[in-house]
Amino acid sequence: MQKIESMIKVGDKVKFLNDVGGGVVVSFISKNMVNVENEDGFEIPYPTVQLLNVSAPELNAGFVPEENTEVQNEVVNAPVFETVAGEIINGKNSPDFYFCFVPSVQNNPSIGEMELYLINDSNYTVMYHYFHLKSDGVKTARFGNVQPNSKISLESLAKNDLIELPEYGFQLLYFKDKDIEYNEPITKVFRINPVKFHKESSFQSNKFFRKNAWILQITKDILTTELDKLTQDDFKKVIREKEAKPKIKKIPRKRTPEIIEVDVHINELLDKTDGLSNREILGVQMDKVESEMRAAIQAGVKRIVFIHGVGQGILKQEIANLLKSKFKKYEFKDASFKEYGYGATLVNLRRGK
Repeated sequence: MQKIESMIKVGDKVKFLNDVGGGVVVSFISKNMVNVENEDGFEIPYPTVQLLNVSAPELNAGFVPEENTEVQNEVVNAPVFETVAGEIINGKNSPDFYFCFVPSVQNNPSIGEMELYLINDSNYTVMYHYFHLKSDGVKTARFGNVQPNSKISLESLAKNDLIELPEYGFQLLYFKDKDIEYNEPITKVFRINPVKFHKESSFQSNKFFRKNAWILQITKDILTTELDKLTQDDFKKVIREKEAKPKIKKIPRKRTPEIIEVDVHINELLDKTDGLSNREILGVQMDKVESEMRAAIQAGVKRIVFIHGVGQGILKQEIANLLKSKFKKYEFKDASFKEYGYGATLVNLRRGK
């Protein structure tokens, strides 16, 4: 009996036996599983016994060669596959990592295969350990690296696999080449309710895939992560400032060609908020951030600071999301703790060369 490796090789063009589509074999996962890169550029784990070899059909089981067919010797250059290098994108400096489920059958997710992905939506390089957690212990499913702003296929689940699921776990180390301090490792375990796969509403349009997907965030709460980095004295100072309220400390506002300060606390924007929902209040604040950004860019200002306070971290995160989506070319970070406490975001508006 021929070995499987001789029937399917890296570089072979294949079709899925039980599904529509196919692609090119890019690597072996195990003796009986390979990664197939489809036309959308995604790597799909697939059993070798369920593949038809298009490049070498004579190796398929049951193949019968045609009589009187002349064999033509052709020189075919096998495609070369390289690891995705990733890319660095201005402003994407928060550790945003996601665990994603992408159904092959979009209008009825539970009847088809489910592709699982790890997404690195940041400028960090990530070393990951992906594992299954069951009653009998932990089983490593995959490990490796994910480059900045890229994704990797973890595994593929068949219809029958969706009935009884393990808990899915991640251990992540993330870093940059020129970090000045280390980042705490992230450990996250997901307990997935299979009922979710039967609801089309669980899968939404998103920026990572052309298909609807169920996106789960791995990253710890960013506010908590950053607070952990403060020294004990700085942390006590934040607590004292919060306890000293309710009177809001008035910070002198600057508005020069060098820097603009914008306080987006709602009481600085509106005289009254009676009758407004939290969502409507947030909308007013985000409109202010966007309009001030555009005005500062138009005026050639070099830096702009948005003072949002600590709170629950929602406004800070929404500002970060807006900057990453609509003002990608500009870098942003936490403003000086000495000047603003832990409650402001600084955007550098200097134009690149």
